[in-house]
Amino acid sequence: MPHPPHLAHSPSCSQLLALFLVLSGSSELSNGSEWQVLQPEGPMLVAEGETLLLRCTVIGSCIDATMKWIKVSNQEQQEVYNFKHGFFPGVMPMIQGTPEPLNCDYSIYIHNITRKQAGTYHCVRSDGLNEHSKIQQDEGTSVLVKGAGDLEPNLCIIQPQELVLATTGDTVFLNCTVLGDGPSGPIRWFQGTGMSREAIYNFEGISQPKVTAVRASNSDFSILLQDVSTECAGTYYCVKFQRKPNRQYMSGQGTMLRVKAKPTSVNETEVIDQPVASTPMSDLLSVLATVVLGLKTVTLAALLLALAVYWRRA
Repeated sequence: MPHPPHLAHSPSCSQLLALFLVLSGSSELSNGSEWQVLQPEGPMLVAEGETLLLRCTVIGSCIDATMKWIKVSNQEQQEVYNFKHGFFPGVMPMIQGTPEPLNCDYSIYIHNITRKQAGTYHCVRSDGLNEHSKIQQDEGTSVLVKGAGDLEPNLCIIQPQELVLATTGDTVFLNCTVLGDGPSGPIRWFQGTGMSREAIYNFEGISQPKVTAVRASNSDFSILLQDVSTECAGTYYCVKFQRKPNRQYMSGQGTMLRVKAKPTSVNETEVIDQPVASTPMSDLLSVLATVVLGLKTVTLAALLLALAVYWRRA
């Protein structure tokens, strides 16, 4: 995998899901419960001078919404990025060049990060009110920044692939390297975040079918997704858990997987079209042959009748 960056008349599963989200969003507009922001819990570890990728996806209608990122540290709140206006040096959206983020993706990069930028980052909707007061300390994505003089951390989770592109039926490689010891507990893979995240692989437990571990070394926790479909698209996280207490300890930055449907073969289309094109032509030839033979029969009968009349008169 390179490192980065439905064709039938009946509706596909993704189209039905989109329709369901639109209908449910419009029906819940009055109580404001149609919105859901998905971002990893963390903590995420990054060294000074590196680039941090903060993931955020909005479920529900995100058109004409003003989204922003807020950092909370020591009870202070700071606007990190605003998708509608403002200038934020060193911060840029992951998806650029479109009026609205693709698939409601509000992920951002923070380049050349410093220890002052450690804290908890929240992807929030700005509605002109005091939305900052609604931010909870136990939500958002926790970020730890390692300085040059700091001791090596006990654990570091590296997901080098930011984006992976695949076609239906492919086998996809998702890379994860875990360095250090950390607390006792398993490594697990998840698709998505928050309450809607789905367990994909557990190195010490039950895992989904068609998912296998690579384990090229003791620090390799990469997996293979076999025979992927469009439903497999999403962001996958490699996460470390601690056994006592049983809770998430640290998460990788995530790998986004996009899956497109396999195109129909041109040769197959030509073979299918040939009988359709040849059938009308063969029918036309048959009709013409019948007409010609019919004309010949009529002409012959007329000649025989004329001869009979002539012989009678003679």
